[in-house]
Amino acid sequence: MEATLALPLLIGLVGVALVFDFLNGLHDAANSIATIVSTRVLRPQYAVFWAAFFNFIAFLFFGLHVAETLGKGIIDPAIVSPLVIFAALMGAIVWNVVTWVFGIPSSSSHALIGGLVGAGLAKSGFDAVVWSGLIKTASAIVLSPAFGFFLALVLVLIVSWFFVRQTPFAVDRTFRILQFVSASLYSLGHGGNDAQKTMGIIAVLLYSQGYGGGEFHVPFWVVISCQTAMALGTLMGGWRIVHTMGSKITRLNPMQGFCAETGGAITLFGATWLGIPVSTTHTITGAIIGVGAARRVSAVRWGIAGNIVVAWVITLPSAAVISALFYYASAALTG
Repeated sequence: MEATLALPLLIGLVGVALVFDFLNGLHDAANSIATIVSTRVLRPQYAVFWAAFFNFIAFLFFGLHVAETLGKGIIDPAIVSPLVIFAALMGAIVWNVVTWVFGIPSSSSHALIGGLVGAGLAKSGFDAVVWSGLIKTASAIVLSPAFGFFLALVLVLIVSWFFVRQTPFAVDRTFRILQFVSASLYSLGHGGNDAQKTMGIIAVLLYSQGYGGGEFHVPFWVVISCQTAMALGTLMGGWRIVHTMGSKITRLNPMQGFCAETGGAITLFGATWLGIPVSTTHTITGAIIGVGAARRVSAVRWGIAGNIVVAWVITLPSAAVISALFYYASAALTG
């Protein structure tokens, strides 16, 4: 373990982590509000306030299992140093900014995980990686959108059967109300899973510097800081990605928006309780494709969906490479 960091530098590094959390909220705002905006149930400026509120209060409903996975289940906590954390965060931040500029709905979660892995490999080689945690997380790249797809598809079929005798106007009016509930649940799941990833990063940094009292834990001030940073990021929105998620993949009506958000929320709730850091981007994309496919296969713009999948695949290794470069450069500058 490297020498203990001076307190001002430690505070600065925690600040960098909170910047990532803010960008996570900015980048992933689309996940929470794309469907409710695209169905015109809420205007964008109101939708971001709605999502930010439920992002913030998520810590009241979930444990900190995801934070523990990020803190000690991806790379060995014993090799964590301020330089490793800095490089990991910079790798994730740079990749998030690149994908945000180009409107690519990539995963902030996997950018952070890729950043951790890249920095850990740069410092200690393959021994740094906790393979069981990394494999579990990598599996979620496939499983979370698959669950979102399946649940949303099933929900569309169930809802269609229940409302088969209703007029289109009555169905639309009902689900315009219900979409407030589904959007709230999805934002709650988003805040519960995503904010915990930064909590884990800050907690393992504090632990590496001897502030954990001898064992890994997440202080309450870290919880509140991360939830606040994510909520503020969500307030800023991510309109390029909202457009991709809400209309380019498939056109949605309020009933379909409700099914997509509910299917995604159930997936996120389950993953968060199991301590699996899944991608909210992957989850809601799978759910949106599911409701589009329930209507008809041709309703999904598979070319756009394919481009998104490519972004998923390259996110983890790209962030890993960037963070490794930051680690080597920083190590050379600091001697």
